Amino acid sequence: MNAPTIAFVPTATTAASTAGKKHQRLVMLVSTIAIGAIVGLLFYGADYYQLGQADRAFSPKHHLLRPSGIVGINLGLLGVLMLCGIFLYPLRKRWGWLQKQGNSKHWLDHHVVLGVAAPVCIAFHASFKFRGLAGMAFWVMVAVSLSGLIGRYLYAQIQLQVAAAESSLVEFRRLLKHQTIVPQADLRRLLFHVPAPNLVSHWSAFTALSYIVASDLARPFRVAHLRVKVLGIRSTVRSLGGFPPTNVQFEEVIALARKHALISRRVVFLSHAQRVFKLWHVVHKPFSYAFAVLALVHIGVAMLLGFI
Repeated sequence: MNAPTIAFVPTATTAASTAGKKHQRLVMLVSTIAIGAIVGLLFYGADYYQLGQADRAFSPKHHLLRPSGIVGINLGLLGVLMLCGIFLYPLRKRWGWLQKQGNSKHWLDHHVVLGVAAPVCIAFHASFKFRGLAGMAFWVMVAVSLSGLIGRYLYAQIQLQVAAAESSLVEFRRLLKHQTIVPQADLRRLLFHVPAPNLVSHWSAFTALSYIVASDLARPFRVAHLRVKVLGIRSTVRSLGGFPPTNVQFEEVIALARKHALISRRVVFLSHAQRVFKLWHVVHKPFSYAFAVLALVHIGVAMLLGFI
């Protein structure tokens, strides 16, 4: 008798799935355009950005790339627009009309993308010279962006409906048990043997978070080792080169095992992740508001002095 085909059990409507795919494509497109613009600007202005402050005035690119230059000032304005966009997400939580627009998770993704892009944009606006009030605002913004990435990671750990997750785990275990592509012993090692809930309940938040991060960092290496063991080096290199996988069923099993590992871990560590996420909010919000105030003061001073 043939083993049943491994497939994911859909947990959302087709419309929601399509919207999610469109959102992912949009994020990838915007990220690709942004990275391309950054690389192009770095390539064009590399010689200028390496000059000292006194020597930059003699560069033919100074009128373009200085903070008040044609390119520099427009990058600053773009940074301000990104700043406004960043604060749309917290505003959405308090404005009923915005709450009805789009998906909260999608809004958060755009919030994170803008939070990462804004410091890069401001760095080019400042021509990589961070001094005085503007420099202080920039480094606060960097701290906000880094904490935002951490917050997005924590948010992924707490977005879970326990009843639905446990039902999915039962189905995943059934499918994995009947597959014959990957040895069961190797599959159990890939699933990381998530600690028992009664053991995890005695862990500190720091210990729990360290385990979560360590398991995420280790998973790609375990998957790579298993792929080499089952498929061989040639097929592994071929897959890493971007070619279609040689064994589609193996990739389906690995994807299912990865999903099982993530869900089972999130169920066990849910309470810890929620506590850390609440603590993160206490740190992230003051930094965000401090950066907004410093940025507005910098813009106001620049306008008063005639730089804008």
